[in-house]
Amino acid sequence: MERTEVVRSLNPFGWVGDHAMQWISSEKQRVLHFGTAAQGFLDEKRRGQQLSRIHKRHQEMDERVKQFAGNIFDEKKRSAHISAIHEFGIKAHRKMDRTVQFWTRTIAIYASYKATQVRVQFVKDEAERERIWEERHEIAADKIYTLCTELGGLFLKSAQILAKPDLAPLPWVKRLVVLCDRAPQTPFGTVLKVLEQELGRTVEDVFERFETEPLGSASIAQVHRARLKGATNDVAVKVQHPQAYELMMIDIRNQKVFASFLQRFDVPFDLISILDELEEQVEFEFDFIRESKSMDRISESLNVAFKGKPPVTVPRSVPDLVTEKVLVMDFIEGIPILQMGDEMTKRGINPNGSVAKNAKRRILSDLATAYGEMILRDGFFQADPHPGNILINKKGKVALLDYGQVKEIDDKVRLGFARLIVALASSNVREMGLSYRDLGIETTVSAEKDPKNFKTLATIMFDTQLPLGMTVANPFGDDAVLHDISVKTFPRGLFYILRTIHILRGLSVGMDSPLSTSELWKPLALQVLAVAGKSLNSYPVEELDLEKPRELVWEKRPRLRRRGRMQFKRA
Repeated sequence: MERTEVVRSLNPFGWVGDHAMQWISSEKQRVLHFGTAAQGFLDEKRRGQQLSRIHKRHQEMDERVKQFAGNIFDEKKRSAHISAIHEFGIKAHRKMDRTVQFWTRTIAIYASYKATQVRVQFVKDEAERERIWEERHEIAADKIYTLCTELGGLFLKSAQILAKPDLAPLPWVKRLVVLCDRAPQTPFGTVLKVLEQELGRTVEDVFERFETEPLGSASIAQVHRARLKGATNDVAVKVQHPQAYELMMIDIRNQKVFASFLQRFDVPFDLISILDELEEQVEFEFDFIRESKSMDRISESLNVAFKGKPPVTVPRSVPDLVTEKVLVMDFIEGIPILQMGDEMTKRGINPNGSVAKNAKRRILSDLATAYGEMILRDGFFQADPHPGNILINKKGKVALLDYGQVKEIDDKVRLGFARLIVALASSNVREMGLSYRDLGIETTVSAEKDPKNFKTLATIMFDTQLPLGMTVANPFGDDAVLHDISVKTFPRGLFYILRTIHILRGLSVGMDSPLSTSELWKPLALQVLAVAGKSLNSYPVEELDLEKPRELVWEKRPRLRRRGRMQFKRA
């Protein structure tokens, strides 16, 4: 069908107008016929009165015809109606196309891994098996990257989660890590329209200078550098992508269905609760007024806690220049944490030398210290410390950006997590089990029945340092501890704590700087429990048979192939 025919089929005036005009024409003919017949039967006076009434009715009908015809043939109104209907059709088509794209691409990637899983079972040579898996990871990495960049939306956030060297295959990490701050950009003309609509003024009225090229673009918004009129320092201007919210909601619904499938057949973990929590938090991210308040609150809290010398720098919002879709804040100079190695090389510092390692260790320690304060003492924290949100200034100071994702936990969760931190740092498995119970985490096997695997599970989930002997922890791999102890119920409120710890672990592994948040946070956790009047039970450290730690690294040993289990073999 031609485009014009499609538009006409969507245009109600096409057939309604034709029928209406035919009805009006026939009605006018009936009136005229009645008037002519009346002249022959009525006297002059009555005929005049009747003709006067007919003439009046004729005039009224003419006005109605003109009005109706005006609505039909007025190009502006007609175009508006056609555009509205056409846009509705486009949106419906876009939603359908997005869903089809997700399922066709995701199923193709999933099926390719299942096929490879079967294929390697018939290959005896270990080196050949490794080559097959490496090839599969490379191909899948390109497909996932294309999926994320072309569809955008929630897939960009998914890329940020997957781009962790301790979780995903290395080819995935290398391909997806660039999406942390290089998401597709909104054209500058559209950015100007959003700014002027939100601020009620032209860009020239507010800013002395405004850079057209964004500093970075993420799934929800992009950030530009600018300078306000009469100011001496630059500001960062965060502008929301149009239609980003609609795309996010479509993506979440699709991923929920896929998560249900994985949860049933491949991943013994409560994925649906995690996506429910993600859906709620994503909606908050589209309110920049809320984000500015969260950012200012965390900045003030850290300044007070560390007496004006917080371990990380937090920007502050600019009053009167914050709306739901635009956020103007302090501009912080620095380089992304992922570019720190290149910067060291430029300065003549060996990125793998002792000086660099000490700098990396201090940076991670400062970042983790700030998170310990936010989570354990305040119960209110920035929940998205992915590499694109972390800058390092010339003096090595850490800056934490983007407060769209913040999480507030109640005292029960905060104190339960503090108890778990002390248990992890003390290797007290019984306390770990009691903490899981207090937090509402339900597992298929208790700490008493399988203390060794329970400790491994708790450490993998809630500490940045992996258990002894492990360098990689893929929680959903074929030989993961989740196959021995499944997580039946995982409370939504804990998801962002879990995610934050795993992102910090990814940074630790990526920077080759081991860090245990449980050890770092233990003194603070004890203070928090003491202030709350909660005394930790003095259970002795469990005597466990840990002479040979459980190996979860793909390369270290052959795995038992489990039917129906999806494998993410390490590269």
